[in-house]
Amino acid sequence: MHKESNKNKLNIVWFKRDFRTQDHLPLFHAEKEDIDYLCIYIYDPKKIAHQSCSLRHLQFIYHSINDINNTLNKFSRKINIFHHDSVKVFSYLNKLYSISKIFSYQETDVNSFWEIDKKVSLFCSKKNIKWVEYQRDGIIRGLKTREKWDKMWYSHVSAPIVFNKFSNSTIKLKDNPFQLDIRLKNKLTNWPLLYQPAGEKFAHTYLRSFVNKRGKHYTKHISKPNESRVSCSRLSPYLSWGNLSVKQAYITIKKSKNYNLFKRSFNASLMRLKWRCHFIQKFEMECEYENKCVNRGYEKLQFSNNIKLINSWKNGTTGIPIVDACIRCLQKTGWLNFRMRAMLVSIFCHHFDCNWKNGVYYLAKLFLDYEPGIHYTQFQMQAGVTGINSIRIYNPIKQSKDHDPDGIFIKKWVDELVNIPSEFVHEPWLMTDLDRSFYQINAKFNVPSIDIINASKLARKKIWSHRSDDIVKKENLRLIKKHTRNFKSI
Repeated sequence: MHKESNKNKLNIVWFKRDFRTQDHLPLFHAEKEDIDYLCIYIYDPKKIAHQSCSLRHLQFIYHSINDINNTLNKFSRKINIFHHDSVKVFSYLNKLYSISKIFSYQETDVNSFWEIDKKVSLFCSKKNIKWVEYQRDGIIRGLKTREKWDKMWYSHVSAPIVFNKFSNSTIKLKDNPFQLDIRLKNKLTNWPLLYQPAGEKFAHTYLRSFVNKRGKHYTKHISKPNESRVSCSRLSPYLSWGNLSVKQAYITIKKSKNYNLFKRSFNASLMRLKWRCHFIQKFEMECEYENKCVNRGYEKLQFSNNIKLINSWKNGTTGIPIVDACIRCLQKTGWLNFRMRAMLVSIFCHHFDCNWKNGVYYLAKLFLDYEPGIHYTQFQMQAGVTGINSIRIYNPIKQSKDHDPDGIFIKKWVDELVNIPSEFVHEPWLMTDLDRSFYQINAKFNVPSIDIINASKLARKKIWSHRSDDIVKKENLRLIKKHTRNFKSI
Protein backbone atom coordinates (compact mmCIF):
# COMPACT_ATOMS: atom_id res chain seq x y z
CA MET A 1 0.00 0.00 0.00
CA HIS A 2 1.27 3.47 -0.84
CA LYS A 3 1.70 5.66 2.21
CA GLU A 4 1.11 9.37 2.15
CA SER A 5 4.37 11.28 2.56
CA ASN A 6 3.33 14.18 4.72
CA LYS A 7 5.78 15.62 7.21
CA ASN A 8 2.92 17.14 9.18
CA LYS A 9 0.96 13.96 9.70
CA LEU A 10 1.70 10.39 10.81
CA ASN A 11 0.47 7.44 12.87
CA ILE A 12 2.42 5.70 15.61
CA VAL A 13 2.81 2.04 16.57
CA TRP A 14 3.73 2.05 20.25
CA PHE A 15 5.48 -1.15 21.33
CA LYS A 16 5.13 -2.30 24.94
CA ARG A 17 5.28 -6.05 25.70
CA ASP A 18 4.81 -7.12 22.07
CA PHE A 19 8.26 -7.25 20.47
CA ARG A 20 7.55 -9.18 17.29
CA THR A 21 6.71 -8.54 13.64
CA GLN A 22 4.14 -11.29 13.07
CA ASP A 23 0.68 -11.88 14.58
CA HIS A 24 0.81 -8.22 15.53
CA LEU A 25 -2.47 -6.29 15.24
CA PRO A 26 -1.14 -2.74 15.77
CA LEU A 27 1.30 -3.19 12.88
CA PHE A 28 -1.39 -4.84 10.77
CA HIS A 29 -3.85 -1.99 11.17
CA ALA A 30 -1.20 0.71 10.86
CA GLU A 31 -0.33 -0.75 7.44
CA LYS A 32 -3.96 -0.46 6.35
CA GLU A 33 -3.99 3.30 6.92
CA ASP A 34 -3.38 5.80 4.11
CA ILE A 35 -0.73 7.72 6.02
CA ASP A 36 2.61 6.35 7.16
CA TYR A 37 3.53 5.30 10.68
CA LEU A 38 6.47 5.47 13.06
CA CYS A 39 7.35 2.59 15.41
CA ILE A 40 8.48 3.61 18.88
CA TYR A 41 9.43 2.20 22.26
CA ILE A 42 9.78 4.39 25.36
CA TYR A 43 12.16 3.62 28.20
CA ASP A 44 10.08 5.68 30.61
CA PRO A 45 12.16 6.58 33.72
CA LYS A 46 9.11 5.96 35.92
CA LYS A 47 8.94 2.38 34.65
CA ILE A 48 12.67 1.85 35.00
CA ALA A 49 12.49 3.09 38.61
CA HIS A 50 9.77 0.60 39.57
CA GLN A 51 10.80 -1.96 42.21
CA SER A 52 10.13 -4.88 39.86
CA CYS A 53 12.36 -3.62 37.04
CA SER A 54 15.91 -4.89 36.59
CA LEU A 55 18.68 -4.48 34.06
CA ARG A 56 18.06 -7.94 32.59
CA HIS A 57 14.49 -6.90 31.65
CA LEU A 58 15.74 -3.73 29.97
CA GLN A 59 18.42 -5.72 28.15
CA PHE A 60 15.89 -8.27 26.90
CA ILE A 61 13.76 -5.44 25.53
CA TYR A 62 16.75 -3.76 23.88
CA HIS A 63 17.93 -6.92 22.12
CA SER A 64 14.37 -7.77 21.09
CA ILE A 65 14.13 -4.35 19.46
CA ASN A 66 17.41 -4.93 17.63
CA ASP A 67 16.05 -8.21 16.30
CA ILE A 68 12.92 -6.48 14.99
CA ASN A 69 14.97 -3.70 13.44
CA ASN A 70 17.05 -6.24 11.55
CA THR A 71 13.81 -7.56 10.05
CA LEU A 72 12.33 -4.15 9.26
CA ASN A 73 15.52 -2.59 7.95
CA LYS A 74 14.81 -3.57 4.34
CA PHE A 75 11.59 -1.56 4.54
CA SER A 76 13.47 1.48 5.89
CA ARG A 77 11.62 0.95 9.17
CA LYS A 78 12.74 0.45 12.74
CA ILE A 79 11.58 0.86 16.31
CA ASN A 80 12.80 4.26 17.43
CA ILE A 81 13.89 4.24 21.06
CA PHE A 82 13.10 7.13 23.39
CA HIS A 83 14.33 7.56 26.95
CA HIS A 84 12.03 10.06 28.61
CA ASP A 85 8.61 10.63 30.12
CA SER A 86 5.99 9.01 27.86
CA VAL A 87 3.68 12.03 27.60
CA LYS A 88 6.60 14.31 26.77
CA VAL A 89 7.73 11.95 24.02
CA PHE A 90 4.29 12.01 22.42
CA SER A 91 4.09 15.76 22.87
CA TYR A 92 7.39 16.19 21.05
CA LEU A 93 6.37 13.89 18.19
CA ASN A 94 3.02 15.61 17.88
CA LYS A 95 4.69 19.00 17.49
CA LEU A 96 7.07 17.56 14.94
CA TYR A 97 4.54 15.66 12.82
CA SER A 98 0.95 15.96 14.11
CA ILE A 99 -0.13 12.50 15.24
CA SER A 100 -3.35 11.12 13.79
CA LYS A 101 -3.55 7.70 15.50
CA ILE A 102 -1.61 5.61 17.99
CA PHE A 103 -1.82 1.83 17.66
CA SER A 104 -0.77 -0.43 20.54
CA TYR A 105 -1.64 -3.49 22.55
CA GLN A 106 -3.28 -3.16 25.95
CA GLU A 107 -0.78 -3.76 28.72
CA THR A 108 -1.63 -5.70 31.88
CA ASP A 109 0.90 -4.32 34.31
CA VAL A 110 1.29 -2.71 37.71
CA ASN A 111 -0.89 0.22 38.72
CA SER A 112 1.82 2.86 38.29
CA PHE A 113 2.21 1.84 34.62
CA TRP A 114 -1.55 2.12 34.23
CA GLU A 115 -1.27 5.67 35.56
CA ILE A 116 1.19 6.47 32.76
CA ASP A 117 -1.28 5.11 30.22
CA LYS A 118 -4.05 7.25 31.68
CA LYS A 119 -1.88 10.36 31.29
CA VAL A 120 -1.15 9.43 27.68
CA SER A 121 -4.87 8.89 27.12
CA LEU A 122 -5.64 12.32 28.54
CA PHE A 123 -3.00 13.86 26.27
CA CYS A 124 -4.52 12.10 23.25
CA SER A 125 -7.97 13.37 24.17
CA LYS A 126 -6.73 16.96 24.43
CA LYS A 127 -4.86 16.76 21.13
CA ASN A 128 -7.63 14.93 19.26
CA ILE A 129 -5.43 11.88 18.72
CA LYS A 130 -7.16 8.51 18.39
CA TRP A 131 -5.50 5.81 20.48
CA VAL A 132 -6.49 2.33 19.29
CA GLU A 133 -5.64 -0.51 21.69
CA TYR A 134 -5.94 -4.25 21.01
CA GLN A 135 -6.41 -7.16 23.39
CA ARG A 136 -3.26 -9.10 24.17
CA ASP A 137 -3.35 -12.90 24.26
CA GLY A 138 -7.08 -13.11 24.94
CA ILE A 139 -6.95 -10.92 28.04
CA ILE A 140 -10.16 -8.91 28.24
CA ARG A 141 -10.17 -5.44 29.76
CA GLY A 142 -13.23 -4.42 31.75
CA LEU A 143 -14.43 -7.98 32.41
CA LYS A 144 -16.62 -8.19 35.53
CA THR A 145 -16.89 -11.98 35.98
CA ARG A 146 -15.19 -15.05 34.50
CA GLU A 147 -18.37 -16.88 33.50
CA LYS A 148 -17.65 -17.02 29.73
CA TRP A 149 -13.94 -16.29 29.73
CA ASP A 150 -12.81 -19.86 28.88
CA LYS A 151 -14.89 -19.98 25.72
CA MET A 152 -13.65 -16.56 24.60
CA TRP A 153 -10.03 -17.53 25.25
CA TYR A 154 -10.26 -20.72 23.19
CA SER A 155 -11.90 -18.71 20.43
CA HIS A 156 -8.98 -16.29 20.50
CA VAL A 157 -6.17 -18.88 20.34
CA SER A 158 -7.97 -20.84 17.62
CA ALA A 159 -8.37 -17.85 15.30
CA PRO A 160 -5.99 -17.50 12.33
CA ILE A 161 -2.58 -16.01 13.00
CA VAL A 162 -2.25 -12.47 11.64
CA PHE A 163 0.23 -12.33 8.78
CA ASN A 164 1.98 -8.97 8.69
CA LYS A 165 3.26 -7.41 5.47
CA PHE A 166 5.28 -4.21 5.41
CA SER A 167 5.46 -1.23 3.12
CA ASN A 168 8.49 0.99 2.66
CA SER A 169 8.57 3.85 5.10
CA THR A 170 8.50 7.46 3.93
CA ILE A 171 9.36 8.84 7.39
CA LYS A 172 12.86 9.84 8.36
CA LEU A 173 13.13 10.82 12.00
CA LYS A 174 16.25 12.98 11.88
CA ASP A 175 16.14 14.35 15.38
CA ASN A 176 15.59 12.50 18.66
CA PRO A 177 16.37 14.63 21.70
CA PHE A 178 15.39 11.76 24.00
CA GLN A 179 17.94 9.13 23.03
CA LEU A 180 19.18 6.55 25.51
CA ASP A 181 21.55 7.80 28.17
CA ILE A 182 24.96 6.57 27.03
CA ARG A 183 25.68 4.86 30.35
CA LEU A 184 22.39 2.97 30.18
CA LYS A 185 22.94 2.10 26.52
CA ASN A 186 26.34 0.59 27.28
CA LYS A 187 24.70 -1.63 29.89
CA LEU A 188 21.88 -2.63 27.55
CA THR A 189 24.19 -3.75 24.74
CA ASN A 190 25.75 -6.35 27.04
CA TRP A 191 24.12 -9.80 27.14
CA PRO A 192 25.23 -12.45 29.68
CA LEU A 193 25.82 -15.78 27.93
CA LEU A 194 23.74 -17.75 30.44
CA TYR A 195 20.57 -15.78 29.65
CA GLN A 196 18.25 -17.06 26.95
CA PRO A 197 18.83 -15.04 23.78
CA ALA A 198 16.19 -12.37 23.16
CA GLY A 199 14.11 -11.74 20.07
CA GLU A 200 11.46 -13.08 17.74
CA LYS A 201 13.83 -15.33 15.80
CA PHE A 202 15.05 -17.10 18.91
CA ALA A 203 11.48 -17.42 20.18
CA HIS A 204 10.54 -19.47 17.11
CA THR A 205 13.79 -21.45 17.35
CA TYR A 206 12.91 -22.49 20.91
CA LEU A 207 9.32 -23.25 19.91
CA ARG A 208 10.43 -25.47 17.01
CA SER A 209 12.94 -27.36 19.14
CA PHE A 210 10.25 -27.96 21.76
CA VAL A 211 7.72 -29.47 19.34
CA ASN A 212 10.38 -31.36 17.36
CA LYS A 213 12.20 -32.99 20.24
CA ARG A 214 12.53 -31.33 23.65
CA GLY A 215 8.82 -31.53 24.54
CA LYS A 216 8.78 -35.33 24.54
CA HIS A 217 9.61 -35.52 28.26
CA TYR A 218 7.82 -32.34 29.33
CA THR A 219 5.53 -33.96 31.92
CA LYS A 220 8.20 -36.40 33.10
CA HIS A 221 10.78 -33.72 33.90
CA ILE A 222 8.66 -30.66 34.64
CA SER A 223 9.37 -30.75 38.39
CA LYS A 224 13.08 -31.50 38.12
CA PRO A 225 15.29 -28.39 38.37
CA ASN A 226 18.01 -29.75 36.11
CA GLU A 227 16.19 -31.81 33.46
CA SER A 228 13.41 -29.22 33.10
CA ARG A 229 15.92 -26.76 31.67
CA VAL A 230 15.80 -28.87 28.51
CA SER A 231 12.38 -30.54 28.50
CA CYS A 232 10.31 -27.48 29.44
CA SER A 233 9.36 -25.24 26.52
CA ARG A 234 11.45 -22.31 27.82
CA LEU A 235 9.02 -20.02 25.98
CA SER A 236 8.15 -17.95 29.05
CA PRO A 237 10.55 -15.03 28.38
CA TYR A 238 9.36 -14.81 24.77
CA LEU A 239 5.71 -14.85 25.83
CA SER A 240 6.30 -12.32 28.61
CA TRP A 241 7.97 -9.79 26.31
CA GLY A 242 5.84 -10.60 23.29
CA ASN A 243 8.50 -12.09 21.00
CA LEU A 244 5.83 -14.74 20.56
CA SER A 245 2.07 -14.52 20.99
CA VAL A 246 0.20 -17.14 23.00
CA LYS A 247 -1.78 -17.89 19.84
CA GLN A 248 1.39 -18.63 17.87
CA ALA A 249 2.60 -21.01 20.58
CA TYR A 250 -0.79 -22.69 20.99
CA ILE A 251 -1.37 -23.31 17.29
CA THR A 252 2.20 -24.47 16.63
CA ILE A 253 2.05 -27.05 19.42
CA LYS A 254 -1.51 -28.14 18.60
CA LYS A 255 -0.77 -28.61 14.89
CA SER A 256 2.67 -30.13 15.32
CA LYS A 257 3.37 -33.37 13.47
CA ASN A 258 4.46 -34.77 16.85
CA TYR A 259 1.24 -33.85 18.64
CA ASN A 260 -0.13 -37.41 18.67
CA LEU A 261 3.28 -38.83 19.61
CA PHE A 262 3.79 -36.49 22.57
CA LYS A 263 0.09 -35.88 23.25
CA ARG A 264 0.22 -36.04 27.04
CA SER A 265 3.13 -33.64 27.26
CA PHE A 266 1.82 -31.31 24.60
CA ASN A 267 -1.66 -31.14 26.15
CA ALA A 268 -0.05 -30.33 29.49
CA SER A 269 1.91 -27.49 27.91
CA LEU A 270 -1.23 -26.18 26.17
CA MET A 271 -3.11 -26.19 29.47
CA ARG A 272 -0.33 -24.17 31.04
CA LEU A 273 -0.65 -21.60 28.29
CA LYS A 274 -4.27 -21.24 29.35
CA TRP A 275 -3.39 -21.08 33.05
CA ARG A 276 -0.90 -18.38 32.19
CA CYS A 277 -3.60 -16.22 30.65
CA HIS A 278 -6.00 -17.08 33.47
CA PHE A 279 -3.69 -15.45 36.01
CA ILE A 280 -3.00 -12.43 33.82
CA GLN A 281 -6.76 -11.97 33.41
CA LYS A 282 -7.07 -12.13 37.19
CA PHE A 283 -4.49 -9.37 37.57
CA GLU A 284 -6.11 -7.33 34.81
CA MET A 285 -9.30 -7.31 36.87
CA GLU A 286 -7.55 -6.45 40.15
CA CYS A 287 -4.05 -5.00 39.77
CA GLU A 288 -4.02 -4.22 43.51
CA TYR A 289 -2.55 -7.72 43.89
CA GLU A 290 0.86 -6.14 43.43
CA ASN A 291 0.84 -4.85 47.01
CA LYS A 292 -2.33 -6.14 48.66
CA CYS A 293 -3.32 -9.67 49.59
CA VAL A 294 -5.71 -11.32 47.13
CA ASN A 295 -7.85 -12.07 50.16
CA ARG A 296 -7.82 -8.84 52.18
CA GLY A 297 -8.37 -10.81 55.36
CA TYR A 298 -4.72 -11.90 55.30
CA GLU A 299 -3.51 -8.31 55.66
CA LYS A 300 -3.95 -8.84 59.42
CA LEU A 301 -1.36 -11.63 59.60
CA GLN A 302 1.79 -10.79 61.54
CA PHE A 303 5.27 -11.95 60.50
CA SER A 304 8.68 -11.96 62.17
CA ASN A 305 10.42 -10.69 58.99
CA ASN A 306 13.89 -11.59 60.28
CA ILE A 307 16.28 -9.50 58.19
CA LYS A 308 19.10 -12.05 58.47
CA LEU A 309 16.86 -14.78 57.08
CA ILE A 310 15.62 -12.48 54.31
CA ASN A 311 19.17 -11.60 53.27
CA SER A 312 20.32 -15.23 53.39
CA TRP A 313 17.41 -16.14 51.10
CA LYS A 314 18.23 -13.34 48.68
CA ASN A 315 21.94 -14.18 48.65
CA GLY A 316 21.54 -17.95 48.37
CA THR A 317 23.24 -18.55 51.71
CA THR A 318 20.41 -20.15 53.71
CA GLY A 319 22.37 -23.35 54.24
CA ILE A 320 19.57 -25.35 52.60
CA PRO A 321 21.32 -26.68 49.47
CA ILE A 322 18.36 -26.82 47.06
CA VAL A 323 17.18 -23.35 48.09
CA ASP A 324 20.62 -21.81 47.65
CA ALA A 325 21.09 -23.57 44.32
CA CYS A 326 17.77 -22.21 43.03
CA ILE A 327 18.53 -18.61 44.02
CA ARG A 328 22.03 -18.72 42.57
CA CYS A 329 20.73 -20.30 39.38
CA LEU A 330 18.20 -17.48 39.03
CA GLN A 331 20.86 -14.88 39.66
CA LYS A 332 22.98 -16.27 36.84
CA THR A 333 20.38 -17.37 34.29
CA GLY A 334 17.01 -15.76 35.10
CA TRP A 335 15.07 -19.01 34.71
CA LEU A 336 13.88 -21.78 37.04
CA ASN A 337 11.14 -24.38 36.74
CA PHE A 338 7.79 -23.74 38.40
CA ARG A 339 8.05 -26.19 41.31
CA MET A 340 11.35 -24.75 42.45
CA ARG A 341 9.96 -21.20 42.20
CA ALA A 342 7.03 -22.25 44.35
CA MET A 343 9.39 -23.83 46.86
CA LEU A 344 11.42 -20.60 47.12
CA VAL A 345 8.27 -18.64 47.98
CA SER A 346 7.18 -21.32 50.45
CA ILE A 347 10.52 -21.19 52.27
CA PHE A 348 10.46 -17.41 52.40
CA CYS A 349 6.88 -16.98 53.58
CA HIS A 350 6.29 -20.10 55.67
CA HIS A 351 9.56 -21.48 57.02
CA PHE A 352 11.20 -18.06 57.40
CA ASP A 353 7.90 -16.42 58.48
CA CYS A 354 8.28 -13.40 56.19
CA ASN A 355 5.60 -11.25 54.59
CA TRP A 356 5.38 -12.04 50.88
CA LYS A 357 5.69 -8.32 50.13
CA ASN A 358 9.31 -8.41 51.33
CA GLY A 359 10.35 -10.92 48.69
CA VAL A 360 8.06 -10.40 45.71
CA TYR A 361 10.06 -7.64 44.03
CA TYR A 362 13.37 -9.44 44.50
CA LEU A 363 12.21 -12.46 42.51
CA ALA A 364 10.54 -10.18 39.96
CA LYS A 365 13.94 -8.65 39.26
CA LEU A 366 15.57 -12.08 38.90
CA PHE A 367 12.97 -13.62 36.59
CA LEU A 368 13.93 -12.95 32.99
CA ASP A 369 10.36 -13.96 32.16
CA TYR A 370 8.80 -11.59 34.71
CA GLU A 371 5.12 -11.17 33.85
CA PRO A 372 3.21 -9.01 36.38
CA GLY A 373 -0.10 -10.80 35.90
CA ILE A 374 1.45 -14.12 36.78
CA HIS A 375 4.06 -13.03 39.27
CA TYR A 376 1.95 -11.35 41.95
CA THR A 377 -0.96 -13.78 41.80
CA GLN A 378 1.29 -16.86 41.85
CA PHE A 379 3.52 -15.47 44.59
CA GLN A 380 0.47 -14.94 46.78
CA MET A 381 -0.90 -18.36 45.97
CA GLN A 382 2.30 -20.00 47.19
CA ALA A 383 2.32 -17.65 50.21
CA GLY A 384 -1.11 -18.98 51.16
CA VAL A 385 -2.86 -15.60 51.31
CA THR A 386 -5.50 -16.11 48.62
CA GLY A 387 -7.88 -17.93 50.95
CA ILE A 388 -9.37 -20.09 48.18
CA ASN A 389 -6.33 -22.15 47.10
CA SER A 390 -4.66 -25.11 48.76
CA ILE A 391 -1.88 -24.12 51.12
CA ARG A 392 1.40 -25.57 49.86
CA ILE A 393 4.24 -25.74 52.36
CA TYR A 394 7.11 -27.47 50.64
CA ASN A 395 9.67 -29.50 52.57
CA PRO A 396 12.88 -28.43 50.80
CA ILE A 397 14.76 -31.58 51.77
CA LYS A 398 12.04 -33.81 50.34
CA GLN A 399 11.88 -31.69 47.18
CA SER A 400 15.63 -31.95 46.84
CA LYS A 401 15.75 -35.72 47.28
CA ASP A 402 12.74 -36.31 45.02
CA HIS A 403 13.74 -34.06 42.13
CA ASP A 404 17.54 -33.79 42.34
CA PRO A 405 18.41 -37.14 43.96
CA ASP A 406 22.08 -37.13 42.95
CA GLY A 407 22.53 -33.45 43.69
CA ILE A 408 23.51 -32.64 40.11
CA PHE A 409 21.63 -29.34 40.13
CA ILE A 410 22.84 -28.45 43.61
CA LYS A 411 26.48 -29.09 42.78
CA LYS A 412 26.22 -27.11 39.58
CA TRP A 413 25.20 -23.94 41.39
CA VAL A 414 26.57 -24.28 44.94
CA ASP A 415 30.34 -24.42 44.56
CA GLU A 416 31.06 -25.23 48.20
CA LEU A 417 29.11 -28.50 47.87
CA VAL A 418 30.65 -29.73 44.63
CA ASN A 419 32.72 -32.44 46.35
CA ILE A 420 30.07 -33.52 48.84
CA PRO A 421 28.98 -37.18 48.37
CA SER A 422 25.45 -37.60 47.03
CA GLU A 423 24.21 -39.13 50.26
CA PHE A 424 25.02 -35.90 52.11
CA VAL A 425 24.42 -33.28 49.44
CA HIS A 426 20.84 -32.61 50.55
CA GLU A 427 21.74 -32.26 54.24
CA PRO A 428 25.49 -31.62 54.48
CA TRP A 429 25.17 -30.64 58.14
CA LEU A 430 24.63 -34.32 58.94
CA MET A 431 28.25 -35.08 58.09
CA THR A 432 30.35 -35.98 61.11
CA ASP A 433 33.98 -35.01 61.51
CA LEU A 434 34.83 -38.56 60.56
CA ASP A 435 32.77 -38.27 57.36
CA ARG A 436 34.49 -35.01 56.47
CA SER A 437 37.89 -36.54 57.07
CA PHE A 438 37.07 -39.67 55.08
CA TYR A 439 35.83 -37.74 52.08
CA GLN A 440 38.50 -35.04 52.51
CA ILE A 441 35.93 -32.28 52.73
CA ASN A 442 37.59 -29.07 53.86
CA ALA A 443 35.20 -26.52 52.39
CA LYS A 444 32.98 -24.56 54.75
CA PHE A 445 29.26 -24.50 54.16
CA ASN A 446 26.36 -22.77 55.84
CA VAL A 447 24.11 -24.56 58.30
CA PRO A 448 20.38 -23.76 58.24
CA SER A 449 19.48 -21.23 60.91
CA ILE A 450 16.01 -22.73 61.32
CA ASP A 451 14.58 -26.10 62.25
CA ILE A 452 12.89 -26.98 58.95
CA ILE A 453 10.40 -29.46 60.37
CA ASN A 454 9.36 -27.32 63.32
CA ALA A 455 9.15 -24.16 61.18
CA SER A 456 6.86 -26.02 58.80
CA LYS A 457 4.53 -27.10 61.62
CA LEU A 458 4.29 -23.57 63.01
CA ALA A 459 3.60 -22.10 59.59
CA ARG A 460 0.90 -24.65 58.80
CA LYS A 461 -0.86 -23.99 62.09
CA LYS A 462 -0.65 -20.23 61.61
CA ILE A 463 -1.93 -20.06 58.05
CA TRP A 464 -4.67 -22.67 58.42
CA SER A 465 -6.05 -21.20 61.62
CA HIS A 466 -6.43 -17.82 59.95
CA ARG A 467 -8.87 -19.30 57.43
CA SER A 468 -11.59 -19.13 60.08
CA ASP A 469 -11.27 -15.34 60.25
CA ASP A 470 -14.58 -13.65 59.38
CA ILE A 471 -13.02 -11.25 56.86
CA VAL A 472 -11.17 -14.13 55.17
CA LYS A 473 -14.42 -16.08 54.77
CA LYS A 474 -16.28 -13.05 53.44
CA GLU A 475 -13.47 -12.32 50.98
CA ASN A 476 -13.52 -15.92 49.78
CA LEU A 477 -17.11 -15.52 48.60
CA ARG A 478 -16.21 -12.33 46.73
CA LEU A 479 -13.21 -13.98 45.04
CA ILE A 480 -15.15 -17.07 44.01
CA LYS A 481 -17.85 -14.92 42.44
CA LYS A 482 -15.38 -12.70 40.58
CA HIS A 483 -12.66 -15.10 39.43
CA THR A 484 -14.20 -18.57 39.34
CA ARG A 485 -15.96 -20.03 36.32
CA ASN A 486 -19.45 -21.39 36.91
CA PHE A 487 -19.47 -19.81 40.38
CA LYS A 488 -23.26 -20.22 40.61
CA SER A 489 -22.87 -23.96 41.06
CA ILE A 490 -20.34 -23.66 43.87
